[in-house]
Amino acid sequence: MLIRTKDNYYFTKKEGQQMPNVVILSGSPSAPSRTDFVLKFVQSLLEKENITVTYVSVLDIPAEDLHKARYNSSEIKAIANSIEEADGVIIGSPVYKASYTGVLKSLIDLIPEGAFKGIPVLPIMVGGSKAHLLAIDFALKPLIATLKGRATQGTYIIDNQIDKENSLQPITDQDIQARLNNDLEEFLQIIKQTKAITS
Repeated sequence: MLIRTKDNYYFTKKEGQQMPNVVILSGSPSAPSRTDFVLKFVQSLLEKENITVTYVSVLDIPAEDLHKARYNSSEIKAIANSIEEADGVIIGSPVYKASYTGVLKSLIDLIPEGAFKGIPVLPIMVGGSKAHLLAIDFALKPLIATLKGRATQGTYIIDNQIDKENSLQPITDQDIQARLNNDLEEFLQIIKQTKAITS
């Protein structure tokens, strides 16, 4: 399984202890999408590690809020609050024109500039080929930096490495699964270190 220490989980539930919480932000404008299959799989892995997960999809946000830049709408405010209170954020997007989706950018534009301040952010992108492998570094990480987040390495997955018929194990390439596991471990380790400093 994923993310085990030598003796136990990264985070063990104890009475009265508040467990870490992570926001997963999906920028995929289509449903169902390979990006969401991967992110839902990541959500299941995190929940097995005693992480509280809030899943936000751009498809769940009223189109008028995004189109008319309603930064003060109740939905946008709720998303911003969830992010600001999170111990970590995971952003996923399909690759469009060598970058993230326009609808994801529309949402990010409505979130306060310092919303990710000081927290780890794991970028995940799904593309049609290896040609856009650097989209994480050249597109998504600068976006994370603008919001003052601490971008971790990031995982890039090719469309044909995802099986949409298998929600329990959608990633078919063992090397990519190992890479995702390593990136999640790094992400959770930073969360653990940050919580230890602030507690």
